[in-house]
Amino acid sequence: MRNYEIMFIVRPTLGEDEIKKVVENFSSILTSNGANVIETKEMGQRELAYEIKNFKSGYYFVFDVEANDDKAIKEFDRLALISNDIVRHLVTKIEK
Repeated sequence: MRNYEIMFIVRPTLGEDEIKKVVENFSSILTSNGANVIETKEMGQRELAYEIKNFKSGYYFVFDVEANDDKAIKEFDRLALISNDIVRHLVTKIEK
């Protein structure tokens, strides 16, 4: 099993229900591709260090993920790049 940490920023113009829907959607993308989401951390709305896509703040989330291969991670990465709801994301492989 490989461990990953996925941090992503959801755009601040969404409502609370829409933000939950985005998080659940991306969590289900990971699980449907064979990964296991161990923990979801909501870090709240924070100011960005610099403006990204005309946004000065965003809602931060972190997934701790276990996966046998990188299929689920690549699918998350692909869909996060396409999505208008995710401002920025970062996938980090955790070495143990």
